[in-house]
Amino acid sequence: MSLLSTDQPSGLALAGLDQVFRARRLRSFAGIAAVLAYLVYVFFAFDIPGLAAKARPENAAVLLGDFWSYKTHVTRDNRTDKVTVAIEGERRGTYRADAPPDWVARDGSLTQITLPHGAHVTYTSKAAQVDVPDFGMIQLALQGRHVLLTLPEGRAMPDWISAARNRVSMDRGDWRFSMTPSRTETFRYFPGWEMFFFTLDSPFSGKSVVELAKLAISGKRVNPEMSNLSAMFGDFWNNKVWHHGDVFWALCETVLMAFLGTMGAGMIALPLAFLAATNFTPLVALRLSLRRVFDFLRGVDGLIWTVILSRAFGPGPLTGSLAILMTDTGTFGKMFSEALENIDDKQVEGVGSTGANALQRARFGVLPQLAPVILSQLLYYLESNTRSATVIGALVGGGIGLLLTQAILTQKDWEEVCYYVILIVLTVMAMDSVSGWIRRRFIKG
Repeated sequence: MSLLSTDQPSGLALAGLDQVFRARRLRSFAGIAAVLAYLVYVFFAFDIPGLAAKARPENAAVLLGDFWSYKTHVTRDNRTDKVTVAIEGERRGTYRADAPPDWVARDGSLTQITLPHGAHVTYTSKAAQVDVPDFGMIQLALQGRHVLLTLPEGRAMPDWISAARNRVSMDRGDWRFSMTPSRTETFRYFPGWEMFFFTLDSPFSGKSVVELAKLAISGKRVNPEMSNLSAMFGDFWNNKVWHHGDVFWALCETVLMAFLGTMGAGMIALPLAFLAATNFTPLVALRLSLRRVFDFLRGVDGLIWTVILSRAFGPGPLTGSLAILMTDTGTFGKMFSEALENIDDKQVEGVGSTGANALQRARFGVLPQLAPVILSQLLYYLESNTRSATVIGALVGGGIGLLLTQAILTQKDWEEVCYYVILIVLTVMAMDSVSGWIRRRFIKG
């Protein structure tokens, strides 16, 4: 009987294991080195140092602030001495001269503005005074085409004041002031979206929720021709600043573009998929030709199809639907043909044994197997195309994408940009909920 245990590894086996471990460590180090080399390449190829140098986080902060706040302009025309108070500078948001907001007081040529944290601004003829707590009274006056700035005695120029020969501006975060030879202007910021429900000319403007609720159930009508509730809805729906009615129809147009493009692509791709499937079309030339057509259609991006079709048919929502249809026909054709090639032939043979013809075999033996794939893909792409239709609509001049682009181009209606983005996200969420219900109803039973 041998005294050596066969369970103990030999020296040769230990050497082999050591070599295996070394090879694995070398591969790990090589992988880490490759990743680090790639990251270094990305660092220089994408000019990360240059992007960091050009970054302006304060501009992003201002933009995000404009998403959830608005400003009211108190403007004095230094040539005519006329003072106007307007929300976001909108003509429809201009206060009446005899009814300014409670933080603006007017007395002849004198205008006094109360600002947050105890600051005050006073407009006089060709001059202005800005009283900032813990800093003092700042004097400004016009002399020809120049703006003269006088700081409190002993005070140095702070970083929140920018002064030039013909312009002086101040930025205190929740309010701003500027003076040029042509006008003097103060901006005061408020949280929320200005005039979202009612414009200033509406009889319901400025009323609290409790007051609006009382008016809704009150028998005394603001407009004798309709109930107060109908009048409220009419003023909201026909809001001349936010255009809620137009936005709603634009959103419906975007969803319709996505629906027509997706469903149209599915209806075209399904019969073509039978001709592109190996187990249904023995003709190799026909099958390969259709597959190359599918590759071409889905290989060209939807935005490129949008540009081509808009030149051919002109701008409009229908052009956007056709662009979605072109791209999705190629995608659905490939997916449906691959699904057809993976069906269970026994079910088709069982239907055929009853004497069913080719159309009946496809109807009762193939489509029941293919239906979950078709429905699932159609619903998924309908959700995705709702987002895509927003961008496509910006190019073809249809849907909410057009309104979103116009709001971005103005560079001042960022709260409207936020409003449109929220509506798009809510629409996609609603589409996801509806498609989930349809999947559970028709796929799981």
